[in-house]
Amino acid sequence: MHSEILLGTHVSIGGGLDRSFERAGRIGCTVMQVFVKNSNQWTGKSLTEGDIASYKTAEGKSSIATVVAHASYLINLCALNAATLKKSRKAFFDELQRCERLGIAALIVHPGAHVGAGEREGIERIAESVNICHEKTRGYRVMTTLESTAGQGTTLGYRFDQLRSIIDLVEEQQRVGICLDTCHLFAAGCNIAVPGGWEEMMREFEETIGLNRLVAVHVNDSKRECGSRIDRHEHIGKGMIGLEGFRALMNDPRLENVPKILETEKSDDMHEDVENMNLLRSLRGAPPVVLASNI
Repeated sequence: MHSEILLGTHVSIGGGLDRSFERAGRIGCTVMQVFVKNSNQWTGKSLTEGDIASYKTAEGKSSIATVVAHASYLINLCALNAATLKKSRKAFFDELQRCERLGIAALIVHPGAHVGAGEREGIERIAESVNICHEKTRGYRVMTTLESTAGQGTTLGYRFDQLRSIIDLVEEQQRVGICLDTCHLFAAGCNIAVPGGWEEMMREFEETIGLNRLVAVHVNDSKRECGSRIDRHEHIGKGMIGLEGFRALMNDPRLENVPKILETEKSDDMHEDVENMNLLRSLRGAPPVVLASNI
């Protein structure tokens, strides 16, 4: 049954975090991703007890199995500029607090860009940032979840060994997970479009990092070719990855309990998400979600 597939999309929090549940449920999501504050600003309006109560009430009424959050794109945990690094660490700490108060399972963050400092220094600074934020959030359940990247510019995290090196330098390693992004993997050079490509990537991931760390998968096709190191998401089956790569993903039993989340462009009515999710469900032989009324 499609309801058992952990599949959803990034959902707007316009009008309040609690509104996201209705939006996600309306289009048949079983999981969802949200921002916990305005993603384009360093600081956000404080969460009130009322905000948290409304969120938890909406969550209790919804059929969403898992919620993950995506950190602000402004955050660079290995920023070379001291002021930016300080703001990044403060913002990440703030978002961990918000997730913990809301009961959100994971906070997904791009590891960062070393901006010329070099790979090793960048990796060490990311781990230092994580350690500083973890020190301030002892006992939290929310997972710090590093996202695999396309490797654009000086961005780190486009190779599994880089992600492994960051984890190795984190003191509370049990609090660190990984989010794989299909577009980013492909752009970074993992050719998951060819027969056996998905399996090869997963084998390397298991050997280098471990499947136990896989918290979520971002399901995005790629506008650009394999190895381009350019991060441009495309709708499922309309990009360079094509359907066979996504068929392998959707039928991988190791991902049965891992949330799969779309991050493709959408209109306000989210019809593109419906189309993408139904296409992904069809690759599993699952029936489409039939909406009770127009979105």
